Amino acid sequence: MSSAPEAQAATDAKLTAEIRSSTRDEPVSARLTTDDRVLARVTDGIYRQPGSAIRELVSNAYDADATQVVIKTDRPRFETLTIEDDGIGMTPDALAYLLHHIGGSAKRSPGGSGLGITKRDDPMSSPNGRRLIGKIGIGLFSVSQLTNRFHIVTKTQGDDSLIVASVVLRQYSDEGPSETDDEGKYEAGFVKIWREPASDPEAHGTTITLTDIRPQTRDTLRSNEVWAVVDADPSLDPEESRAVEPPVFHIGRVKHDDSSSLEGDTDAYDNLPWSPDDEPGAAFGKLVDAVWGQVEGKSKNPRLGDIFDYYLRMVWQLSLSIPAPYVLGSPFELAIGDEMYLYEIPKATKSAAQSFELAEGETILGTRSIGNGAGVSDDFAVYFDDLRLSRPLKFTDLPNTAHAVRKPILFVGRCREEFKGIRHELSGGPLEFETYLIWTPKVAPTEHQGVLARVHGSSGTLFDPTFMRYQVSEQNRLRQITCEIFVSQGLEAALNIDRESFNFAHPHVVYITQWLHATLRRVATAQKRIAGEIRAGRRATAAEETQAAMSNVARKAWREESDDPGAEPPHVMFDEGLDQSLPEEPGTYRFRRAPILGEKTARPTAADMTTEKQMEALVQLLAAFDVLENLSEPQQERLLAGIREILETSP
Repeated sequence: MSSAPEAQAATDAKLTAEIRSSTRDEPVSARLTTDDRVLARVTDGIYRQPGSAIRELVSNAYDADATQVVIKTDRPRFETLTIEDDGIGMTPDALAYLLHHIGGSAKRSPGGSGLGITKRDDPMSSPNGRRLIGKIGIGLFSVSQLTNRFHIVTKTQGDDSLIVASVVLRQYSDEGPSETDDEGKYEAGFVKIWREPASDPEAHGTTITLTDIRPQTRDTLRSNEVWAVVDADPSLDPEESRAVEPPVFHIGRVKHDDSSSLEGDTDAYDNLPWSPDDEPGAAFGKLVDAVWGQVEGKSKNPRLGDIFDYYLRMVWQLSLSIPAPYVLGSPFELAIGDEMYLYEIPKATKSAAQSFELAEGETILGTRSIGNGAGVSDDFAVYFDDLRLSRPLKFTDLPNTAHAVRKPILFVGRCREEFKGIRHELSGGPLEFETYLIWTPKVAPTEHQGVLARVHGSSGTLFDPTFMRYQVSEQNRLRQITCEIFVSQGLEAALNIDRESFNFAHPHVVYITQWLHATLRRVATAQKRIAGEIRAGRRATAAEETQAAMSNVARKAWREESDDPGAEPPHVMFDEGLDQSLPEEPGTYRFRRAPILGEKTARPTAADMTTEKQMEALVQLLAAFDVLENLSEPQQERLLAGIREILETSP
């Protein structure tokens, strides 16, 4: 019997011969295959940050119908890390398939239901009907980003035994010797598996324990690079003019020479915004409030990289990615009332956004039926040490600023595109999504400036501050916008293998990009209009106050000179000609407009209106002292015109 390499060589030789003899009329057909080195790269780690690996394990728990995931660390040491869920667990069949088919997940395939990992009549859903997050079966091996050793303990309901698997992953090297089995296939690592009696046959779930955390990963989790800069003596570097401040909030640190001991004498919670007595959900709320508190404190534009150590940033980013409720409610479900300007975005990209209002107690979801895709059920909770994670975005009770527009502007919309007339393999099928864009004078943290896309409630990407490569010079306004897109159908195929970026050539990404850019233009138009109306209103209010003050001066003089506390000064009119028939009160002072104020324009400005009111008050003041009584009408006109010219030439 030939070995795998020999069989592959024979297959290659056969195809070579067929290619040599092929013609246009008789082409060769062949299947594309993947080299083992691709698998090696996958198991060796394809994610950018340690937190990404934890995100993938949480996603696996969600797909396994877990209602609770508990992540425990020994912060700030990070010698071990445990992820425990109460999902359906893995049967021996499911575990065997997982270990022998890395990158070949049974999820989203007809065989998934037979292994108990998908719904019987829907391979795209979990056994209990959740839309699956995982795609290709590499989530478990994301732990290679953290360690090359981990233990799996898993159990299904009703089984009187649990399964224990001890896994050791290989470190791939392009230059080192190839690690293959007897058939020449690449070996990703080794696993020892055994069964043990279970104390509770009805229990179910999976626990993954990571040990021997990689030194470089442990240094990252401990924020060693940050603390090294903080501890550096600025006098040793002439280009460094000031000492670097430590993060505002952090979990503490271990001693350089003894990782079992903590640096300093402070309590572990002295530099955290919550206390050990806080309920996990309340503790996370305090973490979010601490970020917004920086806006009115030391950091006017708080950036997570400045105020958090790596651990807290990792927790924050994980809370953004998982299917979790918002910390204080989603914008679609809040009774906003008149706290925001509200607009609905039409599907047609050339149509203007339409303003609308909500009565007291009403919500956007209830009145506009927008936002169903943003909601998540309350049957999935993720705990990370002291915290219960929620999406860390606030939409109400935001800090006041000096910006002309004091209230946030919220835009909501939904869109469905069928791509009719385009073949499915070219279009990727139908695309459906809902969205909100919120403009606020201040976005906190600054990492929330941008757009984030969620597919079935989950996201591997962070906020994209470029708004999918928006090329219009609106940088100041873009820094005041947060946008989330909730995709309920489509876009999954556009996710790259690490789920942290998109294939921008995919039709769904192209469509969303064009829709988003058109919407941003509508947002800018609406915001400019609101700001203009507010400024015009303020100018009008100021003008009214000025006019009232001038009238009061004239009224006071008239009453004093007439010795009648209740007397009102005479009415003053400027019209287009004395022959014009206009009703007037007795004692009215009536003048031609042109000689005194100039010709009346079709659209008088605020300055024109103010000047006219000034002249009315002056006529009343002059009349109070009988200045106009002995002057002819032409003399009155020349006097008033001269006064107007003096007022207009005054600085």
